[in-house]
Amino acid sequence: MAGTEPQPRVVKPANKRGAARLAAVQALYQMDVGGTGLLETVAEYEGFRLGQEIDGEIYRDADAAWFRDVVSGVVRTQKVIDPRIHASLPTDWPLSRIDTTLRAILRAGAYELTNRKDVPVAVIVSEYVDVAKAFYNDDEPGLVNAVLDRVARAERGEGRGKDAKDAKDAKDAKV
Repeated sequence: MAGTEPQPRVVKPANKRGAARLAAVQALYQMDVGGTGLLETVAEYEGFRLGQEIDGEIYRDADAAWFRDVVSGVVRTQKVIDPRIHASLPTDWPLSRIDTTLRAILRAGAYELTNRKDVPVAVIVSEYVDVAKAFYNDDEPGLVNAVLDRVARAERGEGRGKDAKDAKDAKDAKV
């Protein structure tokens, strides 16, 4: 058609919690590989990365409080969440064998599932599957989905697996 101009693409504003989750995974990776401490890493991200430009790349604006909660929560509860992740992995695949980035994604997701009951399971699982897709093209996002679903079933009695109701009933019986 003559005279029709192309319509500008509508870009959704960045989800600040999603950006915080991605940054939290990156920070957890950095802490694991580089051995940097919690306070130093959080200060670096808040001061120089979240919403900033680094080497021509613009980091999305993130919910700084959410970022702090996830990173510090993983560090604080790691001795509790690691066994839950390990129990949700295939038996021949221990947590120590998992790639560092994937381990950071699973820890952050497991932390939210066990400690952020105000966030629906589907949101947490979906967000961390998306984070996995930012780093991996193969089977890893599916593994994140499966492991976090198992953690959700064990912790909240929710999830998509066939035994979600049984897990909820067992948890309710303990209370």
